[in-house]
Amino acid sequence: MDANSRLRIVVLGYVVRGPLAGPTWHHLQHVLGLKDLGHDVWYLEDSTDEPFCYDPQRQVVDTDASYGLAFTQRVFGRAGLGDRWAYHDAHTGTWHGPAARRMPEVCRTADVMINVSGINPLRPWLEGIPCRVLVDTDPVFTQVDHLQDPERMRFARAHTAFFSFGESIGHSGCTVPDDGLPWQPTRQPLVLRCWQPAPPRPDGAFSTVMLWDSYDRRHWGGRTFGMKAEEMEHVLAMPQRCAGARFEVALGSPTAPHDRLRALGWRVLDPIALTSDPWVYQDYLRASKAEFSVAKHGYVSTASGWFSERSVSYMACGRPVVVQDTGFSRHLPVGDGLLAFHDLDEAVAAVAEVDARYAHHCDAARALVEAHFDARRVLARLLDRALDAQPPAESPGADP
Repeated sequence: MDANSRLRIVVLGYVVRGPLAGPTWHHLQHVLGLKDLGHDVWYLEDSTDEPFCYDPQRQVVDTDASYGLAFTQRVFGRAGLGDRWAYHDAHTGTWHGPAARRMPEVCRTADVMINVSGINPLRPWLEGIPCRVLVDTDPVFTQVDHLQDPERMRFARAHTAFFSFGESIGHSGCTVPDDGLPWQPTRQPLVLRCWQPAPPRPDGAFSTVMLWDSYDRRHWGGRTFGMKAEEMEHVLAMPQRCAGARFEVALGSPTAPHDRLRALGWRVLDPIALTSDPWVYQDYLRASKAEFSVAKHGYVSTASGWFSERSVSYMACGRPVVVQDTGFSRHLPVGDGLLAFHDLDEAVAAVAEVDARYAHHCDAARALVEAHFDARRVLARLLDRALDAQPPAESPGADP
């Protein structure tokens, strides 16, 4: 196989089960980006064997995929991929979506499978695809799960090529636990034609969309790897420290301290209202002045080099981002459009810099995305490396 040839590619993702704007853009841009490179691309999602379908209207997680199926039909249709997706429901043994009948044959004849975030099982119809790519978008937590759960490790090792948003894995100073897999760096691809920059909004707020606690913390080697909750504690004083600047957060998770944040000067929004439609989400980013956000404690404490797909979206809209450094500053240029901080004082200084040269930082943010996140470059590089990769050799498990 040659990455310059037209390949048949199956992308596995999380849209039917996670019908919200962030996950949708995250996976949709892999499909659109590969299509723009001229490949024969299909999207496939699996229910898994557990109840894993989120319905934002009913506010439940169960096995009913009806909301997500209707959402995916609408979104993929608008994106020009209306006949290119299918959903396998393991709970009922049925296939859904416009490509339901075709998908087993598509998989049988596919050259490459890209398992984005590794949250789809490898069913028998996928096992024969010669190049099976695992994309880790949650570094540290992925590796610890592999080290602690032999079944998760067996699942991972059924792939043939391994990429991580933890771009610093293998570099000095990065302390992401070693799970023995040959991780290579990658990052969020962004399809530029889907993201038109908007005029600057100096009257807007520094905003973000986030979960306070995404899932349980991980423990390995005497260390704990936490969520954004830990890191937000360090910057809660931003509204008091930055006179004249407005800070708001569309905040999810039951543990989030909404009242406490409001008392400290933050505006707290309902994330569902902003993320139930991918294009409404885009409008929200464009209406913001800039992004201000922290990262998960696990990403920061290990200097993983992770960078947020949400921050890439802000920059694509022509919005500067002021975000906590996870080690990404060794891989991306910072200071113009992308401003990194390590503590509260640096965060305050970065906000002041955005205010002082706002139009410049808006232009620089879009230019940075074009130079470093263009899906055509990101995905072409991933395919080149994936097709050259050798499956990992067997290795003994590690002790904590």
